[in-house]
Amino acid sequence: MFKVATWNVNSLKVRLGHVLQWLTEHEPTVLALQEIKLIDAEFPVEPFERLGYHAVFSGQKTYNGVAILAKQPLSNIEVELPNWVDPQRRVLAVTYDDIRIINLYIPNGESLISEKYQYKLLWLKALQNYLQQQLQQYSQILVLGDFNIAPMEQDVHDPLAWQNSVLFSLAEREIFQQILTLGFQDTFRLFEQLAKSFSWWDYRAAAFRRNLGLRIDHILASDALAKKCQAAGIDKQPRKWERPSDHTPVWANFLLNSGS
Repeated sequence: MFKVATWNVNSLKVRLGHVLQWLTEHEPTVLALQEIKLIDAEFPVEPFERLGYHAVFSGQKTYNGVAILAKQPLSNIEVELPNWVDPQRRVLAVTYDDIRIINLYIPNGESLISEKYQYKLLWLKALQNYLQQQLQQYSQILVLGDFNIAPMEQDVHDPLAWQNSVLFSLAEREIFQQILTLGFQDTFRLFEQLAKSFSWWDYRAAAFRRNLGLRIDHILASDALAKKCQAAGIDKQPRKWERPSDHTPVWANFLLNSGS
């Protein structure tokens, strides 16, 4: 079984113990991390190697940063969207056997009247172009990470309250659907799930205890790979740990043919 997971850890320095514990307990084949918030020279390679994981990463001080941990060496590494000059470390694409894995930390957008929101929409358009190009090269692709988009009303604890807000705006949701239309499936929605299943809860207002969350962390699989998906879910347990990230791991299992 090929198990892949994604987790915005909101500082790997703070959450390293959590990540090591989760890897030990669940042994995913691949774990994608976002918001590692450290430069490459400070990435803790050795603890992951002791657990049998190879690490690739693209870090940034204080903000952003992405990493992928895998049980086999990774190749064909890319750390930027083509034709998109940006110092923010938000993209990490690798190849695992014949599976292309694209780890994303999509911009938040701040608010609908913010320049950061316009940046987010342009960034998403550049991502669309990149994914279209990747589909021409690879049949088996995983696009995963913190999308900062809740795609459907069922992915928001209160759709009416969020309807004109960043993370749930019509423009963001339309782009998400356009990405799916390129040839991807939202693995979480391939299976029956509990109502009010979320992957992120604000630290404020006891949001986690009250389950006032959003599902903004996703694992998308290309159509060819989605056919091999056996299960998908959200692990809420790490959100209950001491000093947790505001996100929790999202996972999907695939039954692959030998050598793929």
